[in-house]
Amino acid sequence: MIDTDRMAAVDENAAALGVPRKQLMESSGNAVAGTVRDLAEPGARVTIVAGRGNNGGDAFVAARFLDEYDTRTLLLGRAATITTDIAHENWTALEEGEYDIEQVRDSRNLDLGDPDIVVDAMLGTGITGDLREPEATAARAMNDADATVLSVDVPSGVDADTGEGTQGAVDADHVVTFHDTKPGLDALDSHVRVADIGIPRAAERFVGPGDLAVERDPHGEKGDAGRVLVVGGGPYTGAPALAAQASLRAGADLAFVSVPERVFEPIAGYAEDLIVQPYDADRLTPDEVDGLVETATEHDDIVVLGPGLGSADETHEAVIQFLSEFDGRAVVDADALAAVPEVETDATLVCTPNRKELAAMGGPDVNKLREHADDIEDFAAEVGHVVLAKAKDDVITDGERTRICRAGTPGMTVGGTGDVLAGVVAALLATREPFDAASVAPYVNGRAAERLPESGLLASELLDSIPQAMEGDG
Repeated sequence: MIDTDRMAAVDENAAALGVPRKQLMESSGNAVAGTVRDLAEPGARVTIVAGRGNNGGDAFVAARFLDEYDTRTLLLGRAATITTDIAHENWTALEEGEYDIEQVRDSRNLDLGDPDIVVDAMLGTGITGDLREPEATAARAMNDADATVLSVDVPSGVDADTGEGTQGAVDADHVVTFHDTKPGLDALDSHVRVADIGIPRAAERFVGPGDLAVERDPHGEKGDAGRVLVVGGGPYTGAPALAAQASLRAGADLAFVSVPERVFEPIAGYAEDLIVQPYDADRLTPDEVDGLVETATEHDDIVVLGPGLGSADETHEAVIQFLSEFDGRAVVDADALAAVPEVETDATLVCTPNRKELAAMGGPDVNKLREHADDIEDFAAEVGHVVLAKAKDDVITDGERTRICRAGTPGMTVGGTGDVLAGVVAALLATREPFDAASVAPYVNGRAAERLPESGLLASELLDSIPQAMEGDG
């Protein structure tokens, strides 16, 4: 089962793998035609009612596979307003082939005729809300017709994710949907067929540009994209600064760094955009935890816990205490990872271990993580948190779902790239579910590296490349 947002991502990933949407539309249209053939004998009267998007494009393709039927195709609107190039190309193919087609420019002129089958291809998945004209009139005509109604992907007016239909939604007898069933289709009193249209399994398994394609709200206000609080530093200063700067480059509105007083000045000097909040201790200890938890909770901060903390016993105790008391969202990295298996927490965690850290946490002790993805999935289920296991091919799992990220270059073995990744995860946690944030972040990090020379790559150089990688540019 796949929801509409994930289906859109998989479509785009398939195109990136070399299976473009036009090819998928040809397969989808063929599947629609195959369903018509199963429902009616050759010679039956078929009326296709098509919208101006890709759902209509699927139906335009179907018309070319139905020569043995008495087929009419009605386009709701003017051909010049068809919204995608591939749908328009398939409409043009019907025009040039002299098929029986008509542009319905006024819903008052809609005439279905006397069909045996009506194909509803007005609105596809992802289109919700009340039906407008001319779709509302067309839906009433379909529901009143003495004909079998076949909907393409989802009945028009029905939310594919919930099954909820607006007043006047198409009451389909049959639905042909593509690749996988949609959550809302189970709620319908319709026969649902799932058609394999040739989307590679890799489009779901491997993180790709479709996973990245979530636009930032153009009406968003300050704070909507999240505050990130990096708790780190002490023995090391570069790691927390890299994580905090990366969160800003990946879209966070504000980045705070909580560090010992003695490293305040060097970390504050890395970038004027960072808000550095020192505490009076040489390293993180249990004495600082209550204040940090209070701050993070009050401001709904996404916490990055671990970069540069060090492995002193009292720091380890402080990490355990923090995770025990905190119930928000956190990225756990580096030295803080060792505490995760020891603690019960209400926090939502994304753990970002490398191969050795994964083994130290109790996960599989293996060299090639991708070959042991199932074992890592089992480990994530055991600890109850999202795990982003870092390697040449990253493994991301929440214990039920697993994806692989192949983005990146050999130059990313340099120190600090993991700190940058932790910051990107934190920024994405502000607007995405944990598993999605953990899947997209290494893709962004890897794409940022791919924009830079492999030889002599520095983690700090990734920072300037992250915004372009977030936009999906090569």
